[in-house]
Order: sequence, then C-alpha cells, then structure tokens
Amino acid sequence: MTIKFTHVRLLVSDYKACYEFYRGIMGLDVVWGDENTGYADFHTGNVKIALFGRQAMAEAIGNANLPSDLQCQDKSSLIFEVASVDDTYRQLSDKGIVFVTEPLDYPDWGIRAAHFRDPDGNLIEINSSLHSG
Repeated sequence: MTIKFTHVRLLVSDYKACYEFYRGIMGLDVVWGDENTGYADFHTGNVKIALFGRQAMAEAIGNANLPSDLQCQDKSSLIFEVASVDDTYRQLSDKGIVFVTEPLDYPDWGIRAAHFRDPDGNLIEINSSLHSG
C-alpha cells in the first residue's frame, strides 16, 4: 500500500477572509480556486506532519492557563520555515498581522519562532533554525 500526504485542509468559517489572508498577506500561490469558489489549494512547497504536545505549545504562546478543551487550547498549528523570523515578523506586522508571540529563541526546540493567527483563528508559526546548515 502506498499513501501520499497531499494537503492540510483548514475548515474555515470565513472562506473569503481566509483566502485573502493566505493569498494576499502570506503571499502563497493559488494552485486551484479563487475567492468565490469556496475551495482553494495553495502551493506551500514540501509539507511535513509534526506531532507536538498541546500543553507545550500552550505554554509557548501563553495560554496554558486555559482549559485544554477544543475551544480553548489549540489542537493544531501551521508551521512555515522562513529565512529570518525577525524580518518576516516585521513584514507581516507591516501588513497588519497581530502576533501572539514576538520572535523568541526556543533552544530546546532548536528554532527561533513567532506565532500569529489567520482570520479563522488557526495558529500559525514562522520559524528558522538556531543552528547553521
């Protein structure tokens, strides 16, 4: 049996706002669909599935004090590798993105990262390696 992972599909409540966010703000190329189709695919390069403790992410973004049910703590996050977290943070801030966390080093994770949300509340992380090469 061969299984090929092809998509992470976000099930959003405001399609047009999220479409514009990922196309306009994040600058992802549209592979299929438009702002009126109700479905769109965006090219993101290689996709990885990562498993991470929900409590650890809640502590990293400052909401560990909230109950861990579906409506309070995040159960997933989109992760984007960038060349410079600080430069990308400034560029996205200039586009009106309000960040959950400012750029911080996470030595135990081996990355520098910052976190924000899309219009539907999905958690997004931008990161870069703390280690060269």
